[in-house]
Amino acid sequence: MQDAWITSSAGIIAALAAVASLFFLLEKKTAWKLFNYFPPLIFIYLIPVVLSNTSVIPNKAPVYDFMGANILPMFLVIMLLDVDLLATIRVMGKGIFVMLLGTLGVVVGAPIAYMLVSHGLGPEAWKGFGALAGSWIGGTGNMLAVGQMVGLDESSLEFGYAVIADNAVYLIWLPIMLGSKNFAGWFHKFTRVSSDRLERMEAAAKELTTDKGKVEMRHFLYLIFLGFAVTALSTWIAGQLEPIRTAAGQIIVSANTYKILLVTVFGVTLSFTPASKIPSSHAFSMALIYLFVARMGAKADLSNIDVSVLWFLLGAFIWIFIHGFFLLVAARLFRVDVHTAAIASAANIGGAASAPIVAAYHKPALVPVSILMALLGYAIGNPVAYGAALLCRFFG
Repeated sequence: MQDAWITSSAGIIAALAAVASLFFLLEKKTAWKLFNYFPPLIFIYLIPVVLSNTSVIPNKAPVYDFMGANILPMFLVIMLLDVDLLATIRVMGKGIFVMLLGTLGVVVGAPIAYMLVSHGLGPEAWKGFGALAGSWIGGTGNMLAVGQMVGLDESSLEFGYAVIADNAVYLIWLPIMLGSKNFAGWFHKFTRVSSDRLERMEAAAKELTTDKGKVEMRHFLYLIFLGFAVTALSTWIAGQLEPIRTAAGQIIVSANTYKILLVTVFGVTLSFTPASKIPSSHAFSMALIYLFVARMGAKADLSNIDVSVLWFLLGAFIWIFIHGFFLLVAARLFRVDVHTAAIASAANIGGAASAPIVAAYHKPALVPVSILMALLGYAIGNPVAYGAALLCRFFG
């Protein structure tokens, strides 16, 4: 590939930020229905793919490495500050168990789907399934984190396939979750939901306080300090720990794995402290995530893409319907409504970007708690998805 036009670190970050901000600007200013089906996230990934594969920006640069080592764990910490387990349980009640069984469906479905299609994939494809599990349990941030935990480079085919499959399934699954509202009558007969569940849930949601107050300059300094401090501490501790290996000497738990797990533990711990009250933490972390999504696209190399992507996609669609089966079983077992089930699935598969969309369509009063459910997925996504990756590795 010829030399890129933009090569400086500042120029690369500016280009990535420009792409990310442009599509949110278009969504805000135009109100195009296109964004109901193709959210900004898709374009924020695809446009940098085009830019880096046409030599506008490079697909390898030191700034990408810095972002992977420092910005990724930083935004994980800031994002996890918003986890409010007690409030989520109070409002959603048994809906939490539906979400967790949906998560179990992702974990169980991963090795099943992988075993069915692994003959058409390369030996490292289990890492791509692990990264995709991260996205489907928590969100894009978890996809990135689990990718680091399993040693998957964002420029690899496997990571690219995971992103392609994530977006392809999203385009099918989101309309299903939205359209499920039209089958509420049948669904509620199937699950035998109590007639007053919705009233109690909406009443609890109205008592949920999400406003943290006015944002001031010092709040950003607090968040930057916490993010980098936890990153530095986790990196140091991880460097002191010995990798865990198999009998054959293959590394199962690396320094990066330790680092992400420590970041997750510290972030969730901070959510029980006054740090959780810092305004703008969610918006700040989401902005960093979208910048990181653009980085993912910029690192993608399309030159080696082949027919194996079709096998990966087939595995992903088998996998998502296993998740759906677990979700239906959980909804009947815990007798919940279609709105709760749809939000629970969206909190898994789409994360904080999709759960509010589904909630707003089903029951607008549940938008705040849908975000909390997605954040719960973020909290458990890294270790659980890493477990799914190991299952694919050992049973695939």
